[in-house]
Amino acid sequence: MSDTIHIYLPGDYRPKPNELAMPLVEESTRQLERALDRLGRRHKRIEGLLTRPDESIERLGPIDDPLIGVYAHWVYGPHTTDGVVGKDSPLLLASNFSGTWPGLVGLLNTAACLESVGRRASRIWTDATDWSADEAFMARLDAWCRDGAVSYATDALHQPPPTPAAAAQRAAGVHGEFKRRRALALMLGDTSMGMINGYFGPRWLNRVGFAEHKVDQAWIIERGRSVTEKRIDDALAFVRDRGVTFHYGEAGAADYDVNATREQLRDYLAVLDLVNEFRADCIGWQYQLGLIRLRPPSDFAEGLFNSACRPESNGDTIVDATEADQGNVLPMEMMKRLLRAKGLHQAVFFHDIRWGAEHDGRFLWVLLNSGSSGAYAFNHDPDSLRGVHSYRQPAAYFPVPGGTFAGESLPGAITWARAYLAGEELWMDIGRGSVEKLPPAVRDAWWNGTTRQWPFMAADLGIGRDTLMAHYLSNHIAVAYGDIFHEMIALSKAMGYRVRVLAEAR
Repeated sequence: MSDTIHIYLPGDYRPKPNELAMPLVEESTRQLERALDRLGRRHKRIEGLLTRPDESIERLGPIDDPLIGVYAHWVYGPHTTDGVVGKDSPLLLASNFSGTWPGLVGLLNTAACLESVGRRASRIWTDATDWSADEAFMARLDAWCRDGAVSYATDALHQPPPTPAAAAQRAAGVHGEFKRRRALALMLGDTSMGMINGYFGPRWLNRVGFAEHKVDQAWIIERGRSVTEKRIDDALAFVRDRGVTFHYGEAGAADYDVNATREQLRDYLAVLDLVNEFRADCIGWQYQLGLIRLRPPSDFAEGLFNSACRPESNGDTIVDATEADQGNVLPMEMMKRLLRAKGLHQAVFFHDIRWGAEHDGRFLWVLLNSGSSGAYAFNHDPDSLRGVHSYRQPAAYFPVPGGTFAGESLPGAITWARAYLAGEELWMDIGRGSVEKLPPAVRDAWWNGTTRQWPFMAADLGIGRDTLMAHYLSNHIAVAYGDIFHEMIALSKAMGYRVRVLAEAR
């Protein structure tokens, strides 16, 4: 192994997002190179973006020297993982901290993918314009160049506390439900967007009270042909009557019209039929990339499933994890049942950890996902879809027109969780915090600086930027309104997870 550091650039599979983000990727790479120059370290850039797993295998596989990946926009986990498994050479994931082109999202996903296959890696990030002027960043980069690893404080990582008796009783009741009937996750395709960390499979699901049934996404198209126009008419009338605002034909959305919504409702009804046929408890919906040129985005349908107020509803939510992410579908189904057991509304929300900033002395995370946040977040009314706005998904990512399921999440206390695989064990991270109401000017700056068409949640997760960026093992998170913190700990332990609590002293 030489002391030359090789720099690689993971990318998106789709050419257009890479093209749009390339100026920032190039600038971030130059910033890293200047930082290495300041430290007197030799480096060599691997030219071109890694946009497929085979490119990662061919370009990174032969390299045993230290590697740094530059994460300055959304990238796929296999575009690093598949080229670096089976070796233990120093590996560093470096990101800017920006919500516009969310490199930090790609870093978190890739770090979790690497952890799930046992490949060691370090993380580093900065929000500085001049990376070499960020002394904390430079100290960490120097430590990695010297030692091959970066260490971070672990003060916010805790063993779970004792469970109060009432919470333990509620958790035991829900655990009994899982023991009497294993929860069945209907998996529509496989995990998407390169989420190696988002798929556990029967080996792990069966250990914690779940099962999966995989259905090829082609079934959505095939079953959709049998959905009658009358059912679609009724579903459209329902969502309009319950208060959805559709932003048809606005700037950048000339091709977005009611026909797009009708086709999204067709997919919703087709999947609802599959859920009923297989008596599934919850859904993992891949959508991307397999259906991206064949069907409208799954967002509107997924938002409806995570809402009790929906066409042909039985009065309940049906947990839906976008991108078929089992690391979210497991805690979401568990949290849903705990909420009901505690007399709270059962909606659980799926979000990306997109960005964050200080506001009024606290670090707030922008949770922003294109897929499966339900209506209750926007109105706290189980019987309404008021506050839901459906915008055209950005055409650069979604060529077939279709609407999102967006809105501003209301303030309130929350519990959050995430399941992940690490060290050949299934873990559950659990925390609590609050959704905060931002002043309109701050909210709009944060929302417009990310993706305005997607659902927005400004959340204090009880941890700051550095704790999450250093230790969290996903770019996704499951969020529920209400305090089910102790119940979720007790249920997770009873079902066989290792539990880690993330909380900073306040």
